[in-house]
Amino acid sequence: MSEHPLLRVDGLHVNYGKSHILHGVSLTVNAGEVVCLLGRNGAGKTTTIKGIMGLAQRMDGQIEIAGRNATRMPPHSIARLGVGYVPEGRKIFPDLTVEENLTVPAARPGRWNIPEVYKFFPRLHERRRHAGGQLSGGEQEMLAVARALITNPDLFIMDEPSQGLAPKIVQEIYHLIREMADSGISILLAEQNAFMALEVSNRAYVIDNGKIVHEGPAQALLNDRERVRALAGAAA
Repeated sequence: MSEHPLLRVDGLHVNYGKSHILHGVSLTVNAGEVVCLLGRNGAGKTTTIKGIMGLAQRMDGQIEIAGRNATRMPPHSIARLGVGYVPEGRKIFPDLTVEENLTVPAARPGRWNIPEVYKFFPRLHERRRHAGGQLSGGEQEMLAVARALITNPDLFIMDEPSQGLAPKIVQEIYHLIREMADSGISILLAEQNAFMALEVSNRAYVIDNGKIVHEGPAQALLNDRERVRALAGAAA
């Protein structure tokens, strides 16, 4: 393990306009880890992710990525540090084909290129000439993940990957998350579907009203289902 965590968030405060949303959020992701950030709808998960990515108004706190101070960096500079981001709602380009979507991000050297992501996502290869807007929700999530993989990230940040998907498709997405983790990609996973996220994670944080209210081994929390429901709720 490296001297520094791959991601360190220390005392993050974020405002939306005059509303103070995050109150001193701190978390870490080490190399080779999957870390989940759990919480009910509106608890602050997405705001935390946007704060890390430079997409929300940070008022205080520090962010380090691979030992570098990223607190004041804009989103494109954070991406260049080796961060792949799959936003809530996927945000693919609906009028571009699958393959055109995959050519949008700036590629970094590494394993992942378009032929490799097609091997990993054979369904995308089958639909490579279809417009993004013609894909199902699950296929759009795969495309969003594939698009981020093209950047060959060291850290993968995913916001609500199961949102709006049928249970069978959620299982497919989480199978892919396990495969990504097994390939050595470190992952920060913000998720309302607590039990699915805990099953693939090494450690867990729970956020409520913009504050971290629990942190610890994911397996220990998974084994206490009532505590999961009390702390984070539980999507079916």
